[in-house]
Amino acid sequence: MSLVLLIEQVLNGLQSGVMLFLMAAGLTLVFGVMGLINLAHGSLYMVGAFAAAATAAATGSFLLALIASLAAAAAAGAVIELAVIRRLYNRDHLDQVLATFALILIFSEGTRWLFGSFPLFLDVPSYLSGAVTLPFGIQYPLYRLTIIGVGLAVAVALFLLVSRTRLGIRIRAGESDREMIAALGVDISRLYTVVFALGAALAGLAGAMVGAIQSVQVGMGEPVLILAFVVIVIGGIGSIKGALVGSLLVGLTDTLGGFLLPQAFGLFMDASSATSIGSALASMLIYILMAGVLIFRPSGLFGRA
Repeated sequence: MSLVLLIEQVLNGLQSGVMLFLMAAGLTLVFGVMGLINLAHGSLYMVGAFAAAATAAATGSFLLALIASLAAAAAAGAVIELAVIRRLYNRDHLDQVLATFALILIFSEGTRWLFGSFPLFLDVPSYLSGAVTLPFGIQYPLYRLTIIGVGLAVAVALFLLVSRTRLGIRIRAGESDREMIAALGVDISRLYTVVFALGAALAGLAGAMVGAIQSVQVGMGEPVLILAFVVIVIGGIGSIKGALVGSLLVGLTDTLGGFLLPQAFGLFMDASSATSIGSALASMLIYILMAGVLIFRPSGLFGRA
């Protein structure tokens, strides 16, 4: 195993982690502020990806595609918050799970009706294609580096939004005591709609950017949603810092586990068996990581007890 190959896998893990952060940040905001379990968050990721693919096909502009993904996901989030989610805040979590699972089915069938069952493809723009030369002579795709940069920039912007702005003060206050800020005159319903739309926009942006790496298809958001739930359990519910740290841990663990374990088993068994066993164990690593964190920190790394 060469150092160059290891560094490339670390960068792949970082890229996977920052995309998970965009999903997990919106999810932890919604769950932390509203106390809502939203299984339909992965569908908003899918909406952003399809909106980007359709816009890029119609206009040829990748930038317009990203803007369309943000707008479509935010609009879809605001609509379902107003039409469905608003009626679930005072219901128990089972009702929330059932209602948002129904939204998954509605989004999936609606997307299939609009775009068909075949996957769409979003091309990397020419100015982001190709590779750049990093230290040690590493050739790494420019687009993947851009994803890492965009994800980290969004993380900084989101942290500043929550910690330094009036909206952020209201979000943090709503997480701590929603009845008190409502009594102080804050329109809590409008705040919830804004938070939900913001979380949806982040999910849509993640879907659009990943859509240029893999195909855009119905149901693409559900596997990512499962990982996002793992992230917020590890990082702590309601914590943006926890979402970032948890996302990077999950991305690196998943990527490096899938790379290192088959090679480790290959030292004392044939290549086919090593790949099979190593890959199977690698898929378990993030859940082992989650269990380990919960043993020592039941509320997550940065969650409040």
